[in-house]
Amino acid sequence: MYNADHFQVDLSSLTTYRESCLQLAARQLSSFRSLEEIAAAIDDINVYPRLDQLSPPQGMATLDTRHMNKEDLDLARQAILDGRVLFEHAAAGEATRLKLEIKFLINLKESMTLDKLIEFLAFDATVKEIEREIKIAPSELLHLSLGARHMLQISFEIFKLAREAGRDPVEVLANQVMLIIVNQASAERILNEFVAADFFGFRPQNTLFMIQEAFHGITYDGRQFAFDPDSPALLHNHGQMVMQETIDDQIFYLNPHQEWRPVHLKADQFFDILDRMDDKISFNIEDLNYLTRALDLPALALALKARDDGYRMVMEVTANSPEKPQKGGMAAYDRSLHRNVMIESFQLKGVSDSDIEYLNRNINHYPNPGEVFRKVRAQGLNMPFVVKHGFLYFQPVQGDINFLVNTLLITRKEVTPISAWKTPQDTVKAINAMFTQDRQIGFRAYARAILPVWRD
Repeated sequence: MYNADHFQVDLSSLTTYRESCLQLAARQLSSFRSLEEIAAAIDDINVYPRLDQLSPPQGMATLDTRHMNKEDLDLARQAILDGRVLFEHAAAGEATRLKLEIKFLINLKESMTLDKLIEFLAFDATVKEIEREIKIAPSELLHLSLGARHMLQISFEIFKLAREAGRDPVEVLANQVMLIIVNQASAERILNEFVAADFFGFRPQNTLFMIQEAFHGITYDGRQFAFDPDSPALLHNHGQMVMQETIDDQIFYLNPHQEWRPVHLKADQFFDILDRMDDKISFNIEDLNYLTRALDLPALALALKARDDGYRMVMEVTANSPEKPQKGGMAAYDRSLHRNVMIESFQLKGVSDSDIEYLNRNINHYPNPGEVFRKVRAQGLNMPFVVKHGFLYFQPVQGDINFLVNTLLITRKEVTPISAWKTPQDTVKAINAMFTQDRQIGFRAYARAILPVWRD
């Protein structure tokens, strides 16, 4: 791990995880007299310990989609057709910055009109700017939630891939393994949506779910750290998500033969599933590029080649814009570790956005995922702190898996901008992406055929 004083989180259960949080807080923060002091020093507490040893990344692989080896693409295609790629969909986000409902359930046809959009963006864009940029009124979109769009897109593309290969599309879809991460507040509604949508063409027993745990904040009286049951319960970021996946009885499927009751898996059962996989790909539901291209065969082909070269994580990065630099995770070369690393933005004290040459695109591949996630279970991840609402929380990051396994950074020859629906300012971009998705040849007909209930 990146910190020599790394405290190993106990992932035997969620209870031991909570105990580890308190032990870690006491171990690293007891020299402070109050949470206010901790908050004031949080940038120093979280800072990457070898910040002065970082330089631009070295030896990154370049993905050139125009010059891909046909055999490599065929191997990637075959891996999907044979159900040897696990697709993870992170949908636990609560869309607090969007000021809308849970991301998975947002249906702009229902919740947004052009007038509401203009009011929604009143402080960020003029009416003329919105009318110039928007391709369609929200009311003209298909009647689909963001989550339904997300699942239908990958189902649609796998169906087409199977048909092109002369395989039975229904059988190929049934063999796919999906893992959907939801939060406690939205779990019941999202699970009901999957049942109502007949699992978007996927087999219920192969459609796995996990409800990411939310944790109360920690108080500190200058002597002792303790969870406060009256504090807001918040997610501990996407790093806790991947750690929770390695704990018994967290991942489950809905049994169609027992009135959709959940069947929970032990960690070893989940590891057995991962052992059958060539790759595990982690998507975020806010990724707008995904809405018209869920399957990226060139990237999968590269990840499978990287696996044969001993890599167990593949992270895509993109060059930051010198004119309009963005904030985000920074790819760099650590001269002390003699390797490339990925550092989260809140660990980059004093590093300006313009100093970040390469940004994390937040699309991660885990070749031979059983090996990777056993290491996560055994060693845990780093546990950075954050103070919110007057309480202490943790914010481990998924990208820190790069410190556990041999990791390859890749860039694209043909650069596509990062496009994600994170803030209200991105809403026009999201509407346009949905419109483009709706206009795909055959998409509307496929959605109508897959969904038991269709609403115009």
